[in-house]
Amino acid sequence: MGRSRRTIPEELLLLALDPATGTTAQPQSLDLGLAGAQLVELALAGRIAPDGDRIAVVMPRPTGDPTLDSALELLRRRGSPVRAVHWIGGPRLGLRQIYLAHLERCGMVHAVSGQMCGVLPTTRYQATDTAISRDIRSRLDSAIRTGVPPDPRTAALAALAHAVGLGKHLYPGNEGRSSRSRLRDLIRHDPMGGLVAHAVMDVQNGVAAQPRRSPAPAGPGGPGGPGGHGGPGGGRQPARTAPEPGGVPMQPRRGSMARAVAH
Repeated sequence: MGRSRRTIPEELLLLALDPATGTTAQPQSLDLGLAGAQLVELALAGRIAPDGDRIAVVMPRPTGDPTLDSALELLRRRGSPVRAVHWIGGPRLGLRQIYLAHLERCGMVHAVSGQMCGVLPTTRYQATDTAISRDIRSRLDSAIRTGVPPDPRTAALAALAHAVGLGKHLYPGNEGRSSRSRLRDLIRHDPMGGLVAHAVMDVQNGVAAQPRRSPAPAGPGGPGGPGGHGGPGGGRQPARTAPEPGGVPMQPRRGSMARAVAH
């Protein structure tokens, strides 16, 4: 993978970087979003693919990007497909600092040392080329404004930006409410990006412990129909809705990862 194109994790971090303060918005959830962005980038590179609600390595050959290749090797060492929510929510935090250091090595940001309260050392990051950040933002703005389906990379970036809660950072206040809503709606334009973004939100809302279930078939004798039991207790199991950042439910999603990717 050459350096002529920025990766989705890099673009997500640059979106989150505040040019005025040199700090990142949503630092807690951003680590989760970066882990999800790595999965999307590896999928676009043909290295991994969804397997039901799991992620499987289909081509272990390195991409040439050290941070992505580290994630790919960890996935390969698992030996079997891993659930996206377990990968994103696993003990892999600290990606924000890893990617900030990566962007600094690539010359996209530079570190500015300082002190907090005149005592505590701090490090802030400034983009070296603001045109890059403007280009990333303009792609999202264009997709939101025109309603034209964006390319898969932009759609995945929008889905992850929504999942980590960057909507209020990018489009603040009441005047940004409609833009935030449209940003959320872009999640449907890239199945893999949308599924990973939903996994990020599931981890944040603590609903990643159990695997997803496809809707039960309706009809006599079926779990969702008359006479069906749908579970050990004999009652019909309610459909679970996917949460948004902050715990607000979204509309129910249909089917598993495999079915969504096929659409």
